[in-house]
Formats: sequence, structure tokens, C-alpha cells
Amino acid sequence: MHGVDLATSAILQTVYGACWPYESRVHFVRDHLQLSDDGLVALDWAVSVAGASYQKRRRTSSNSTSPILLIIPNSFGKITRNVLKLCEAALIHGYLPVVFNRRSHNATPLSTVKLQQFGDPGDLREAVRYVRYRQPVSRLYAVSESTGSGLLLSYLGECGSSSYVTAAACLSPVFRCQSWFENGPIWPLQWALVIYQKICLSRYRTVLGETVHTDTLFSSCSLRGLEEALFCHPQSPKVAQSGATSGSSGGAWEAYWERNDPLRDVDEVAIPVLSVCAQDDPIRGDPQSTLPLELFESNPHFFLLLTTRGGHCGFNTPEGSAFSGGGTPGTGWSHRALLEFFRATTDFIAAEERVKQAARRRGLGGSSQGKSFRHRSVSTCKRLPACSHSIHTIYNWQRSYTR
Repeated sequence: MHGVDLATSAILQTVYGACWPYESRVHFVRDHLQLSDDGLVALDWAVSVAGASYQKRRRTSSNSTSPILLIIPNSFGKITRNVLKLCEAALIHGYLPVVFNRRSHNATPLSTVKLQQFGDPGDLREAVRYVRYRQPVSRLYAVSESTGSGLLLSYLGECGSSSYVTAAACLSPVFRCQSWFENGPIWPLQWALVIYQKICLSRYRTVLGETVHTDTLFSSCSLRGLEEALFCHPQSPKVAQSGATSGSSGGAWEAYWERNDPLRDVDEVAIPVLSVCAQDDPIRGDPQSTLPLELFESNPHFFLLLTTRGGHCGFNTPEGSAFSGGGTPGTGWSHRALLEFFRATTDFIAAEERVKQAARRRGLGGSSQGKSFRHRSVSTCKRLPACSHSIHTIYNWQRSYTR
């Protein structure tokens, strides 16, 4: 699987990253978080197997200054090989990785009949508050995988400068989500996603029957059909038989995406966000129609790393050659790219802080000067070289004023 075919075939890279078995060296310690409406989400803290007991004590200490990497998996809840290897890479680089599991995902108990809508950041907001409570002095970074980018972008847009996140990255994000659900990826991949989601939902068939038309749900053959059955027809079959109606299906579908489109508040995003995408991504589709290139050209907070090959969350390279300087054997270079992006962002913020402190020492830290620093943000060239190991050739930081 590590041969030439894997490096050149988008389908193979995608299937390999999502489905291929992987003996991970990472052990997870789970926290269940009860939400304000009594629902449950799970936070899986990644620790190395050899140091599990030590790391468990360490993560419960509020004195830890290690940066936290919040990982949001795909919206179907599958923990992929890509996520596991990202946790390994993060641990090696000194992060405390924690995986956010939505209601009912990855063996998280479903304690209410409410499931999380595609772009509803309410549950994630509560999880971030909990992480901040547990680790108040640690910097927080966030990474999303695949369709999980919808949740991350919704959160960053809705919370704006109050997100508590220093920087974020999206691996193979899906931006045009309504169109993606309506048209779907190529048939074999869409069929696999539909079957997987039905299997995960089948254990809750009885309880979901109180609010969802389960016959419609489990007879659906498309991603749109599943999403519509779950969230656009909330009344139970008994209510429907009594004569109540919920309006046209098309109107409910459009209203659903008005609330859940990940880009609805994109102008409010206030931190650097890196998107790692491949032109041959078989899940997302043609880059010209599925990537919001105008966003990367006009918004100084969004950065695009677009490669020719890589598939969907694949980006596999021969071992140790992801960058010119070598690398961890078997590490996908996308993981190294985003971790280096986070380091560059942190260095930039630290440099700005040093400049502000120097200005204060010189007596230039008055109200007008402080205001100008608060409104500074970053801008950069929008398409980054795929395999450069030098930060200075990847990032061209410039200061600009934004609203």
C-alpha cells in the first residue's frame, strides 16, 4: 500500500486513510461531558500506552502549559487512521490531543433524543469551555477532518474573537456542504457513507422513533435523504397521522442549511485557519466548483495549501520523505504541515507581544497605540508550497488592518 499506486491513486489514498486497519500506539482516556440539555458528548484524551497513567494525572492538572490540540473527526463519527496518526504526531510534538465525539458517535451514549445538526456549534462551545476550565493556561489549537470542518468553521464564525482558539486547520474540508449533500461523492463512496451511518443509527432506532420517521430514515439511499429524515421532519409518525404538517420538504431543507452552512458567518472568523486540500479529492469533488477560492483571495485569516495529489485525508508519502528534512516514519505530511503552521502562528503572536512590551517600556503603550495592536491581524500568500520545510518560504506574514 505504500508503493507508487498509493501515492498516485486518489481512491486508494482515501480508502487507506479512512478504512485501513492501524495498530495505534495511542491510548485514549475518555471524559463524558453532560451538556446543558442533559445530552452527552465525549472527549477522548490521547496518551501514549507506555505513559498512560502519568499522562492521565497530568491532563487533570490545571497547571499544565502544554498546548492542547482539539481534533474534530468527520461528521459521521468514524475514528480513522488519519485521526489516530494525527494524535501520535501531536503527542510527539508536545501537544495534548483530545478528540471531540458528538452525541451518539464513537460509543458515546445517546441520553436525549436530540442529535447534533451538521453545523450547530452549541455542543462544541460547551466542550471548549470545559477544556478551558480544565487547562486554563494552555493554548488551544483545533483541527477538523473531512466533513468535520463544517462544525469547526461554524464554531469559529459564530464565536469570532471569543473562540479561545489560537489557530485552526481543516484537513480535506468540504465547504459547499448543501451542494455536497445534494449531489454527493461518486456512487460507491456515497453508498459506503450511507450504509455506515445507518449502522451507527440502527442501535437507536426505537428512541429515535419518538421524533424521526424511522421508516423514511432507514429506507433512504442518499446522504441528503438521511440528513432530511433526521433534521427536516422533526414530528413523529403519530403526529403526522393526526393531520399536522411541517411544510414542504424543499422549504425545510433550505431553512436547515440557512442555519447550518459552515460559511454563514465566515467573515467573523478572527484567527488564522489553514485548509489542506488535494485537487484529486474524490469526496469533495472538482476544486473549481467546490473550493471557495474567493475566500482565500479576500480574507486575510484563511490560507489554502492545495496539492495536485493526496486524495481525501490521504496525503501519504514514502516513509521519512514528507519534507526535505526527513520526518517521522509513516507520518502523513499534512500533519507536519499543520503543526508547523501552528508553530509559525505562535511565533508570530509571540513576536507581536514582544513588540508591544517594548513599546510600553519606551512609553509608547498609550491607548491609541494599544488599539492599533489589537486590530492587527495577519495576511499571507494564499497558496502555500506543498513540501517546503522552511517556514519563511511557506508563510509571508504581513500586518494589515481588518474590521
